[in-house]
This record gives sequence, structure tokens and C-alpha cells, in this order.
Amino acid sequence: MTIKILADSACDLSETHYKSYDIEMVPLTVHLDDQEYKDGIDITPKAVYDAMREGKSPKTSQISPQTFKTIFTSYAEANQPLVYLAFSSELSGTYQTAKMMEQEVKETYPEAELHVVDTKCASIGYGLVILRAAQLAKDGASSEEIIETAAYHARHMEHIFTVDDLEYLYRGGRVSKTAAFVGSFLKIKPLLHVDDGKLVPLEKIRGSKKLLNRMLAIMEERGTNFTNQTIGISHGDNLDAAQKAADLIKEKFNPNDILIDMIGATIGAHAGPGTLAIFFLNQAYK
Repeated sequence: MTIKILADSACDLSETHYKSYDIEMVPLTVHLDDQEYKDGIDITPKAVYDAMREGKSPKTSQISPQTFKTIFTSYAEANQPLVYLAFSSELSGTYQTAKMMEQEVKETYPEAELHVVDTKCASIGYGLVILRAAQLAKDGASSEEIIETAAYHARHMEHIFTVDDLEYLYRGGRVSKTAAFVGSFLKIKPLLHVDDGKLVPLEKIRGSKKLLNRMLAIMEERGTNFTNQTIGISHGDNLDAAQKAADLIKEKFNPNDILIDMIGATIGAHAGPGTLAIFFLNQAYK
């Protein structure tokens, strides 16, 4: 029986990807103007970015235990194998909740083939892990093969990104108030990455012109075998910058493919408009 892949909305993939690869998506929640919205279903990233530009502060919340219990129970009852590859446990409590519900459902259905895996990835970096797993599932791979390869990709997935305004990361508890103020005042653009699932400052660049060149330099330092990779680029309603990055990456590295998509409402609510991120593997393709 074909393995079903479950992702959450923090992977920032499009509806086309979910349908093409038969991926089930479970949404996180976005809170805006005293309303709750399901990320990727009844609110668009653009609406979140526009609200942030107007000075509003959207909030997010993880997937509820009951939602996971319902999903896992339905697969257990159908005797359908399921692999849920989760958004980084360092950035959300969603993985821990899913793991708890997996164990609870298995108390009733001990033979259920349910697997919950912490990718420690986010946005399109996480999305690329999902797509590789989904392709393997379509090709008839076993749960063990899918989990092993997904874990490899997740472990070696680089996230190199910058934000337009540190204030948004400050509101989300990602940088100190002093760092946010100093960065904005001095027009310093931060470069950040993800290390073992955590958001970590990497460098500070003065002036946006130098920023993209430095991102590509880091890509060259850390990456390998680009001609066999799909490179991911995600953006906070900043398609021109994403396309410029894609053009430079094509010219410099000649990758197999480039996937560009907007950062979804959940991650966008913390990163803010103008964010630009590049994702690639730092080890040979598997």
C-alpha cells in the first residue's frame, strides 16, 4: 500500500504541489483582527503582509491535539500507513503535540503504521523535504526508506535568509529589542540561518545591495552538487527580489530546478514582508 505523506502549512508549498504529489496538509492557525484563520486555506499570505504593513500584529498558534487525533485515527482505522513530516520543533509545539497524539492513537490501534518525524526545517526548506518524501511515496518506497531519505534531506537542508525589518522578529521573540532597534537605525540587514531547527543570526550586512551577493557566496561555501538539486526560494511578498535571486543562482550554479513561492501566513506573521530566503542541500543529493 502506498504511504501517505502528511505535511503542515509551514512547508509553504502550493495547492498544486499537494494535489500533484497526493500530500495531505494540516493547517496552523493565524489570528488577525480578532478572527481565526486556517493557514493556506482561508487566509492568503498577501492578506497577512498587507496587515503587517498597516501596523497590525498577526499571531499564530499550533495545530490542536484533537485535529491530530482525528487525522491519525482515520488512517489507523483504514489501515493506511502515514508519515507526518513536521515543522521544526524548535519553532513550534506542533511536532510535540503530534507525537503525543500518535502515541495515544497507538494505544487503541497498536498495529497502526503512523510515523511522526521532526524535520527541524521551515518554509520551502521544509517543503523540499516533503516533496522528496512524496516522490518516494509515489514510487512505492517503504516507510523506512521515506523516513531515512527525508531525515537525510532535513539534516542537510540549509536555510539562508534575511528580513526587511527586525521588528517583526523581535515581536516573535527571535531577536532582542536592542538588536531590532540598532538594526533598523543603522540600516543593517541581518543574515540568519537555521541550526538544528533553531533560528540563529549569522551575519550583519550594511546595505541591501551587498546582501544577495553574500547569500550566494554562503551558498557556494556550503552547498554542493547544485546541478542535481532543486533550489528553494521563498519570499515575503517580494517576488522581484526572489526572481533576481533565481536569475543569479541559475547563472552561477546551474541547478536542476528552482522552486519559488511566497512564504505562507504562519511563518510570514513572524518574518514579515520583504523577507527573502534561499534553501539548498549542503551534501550530495540522495
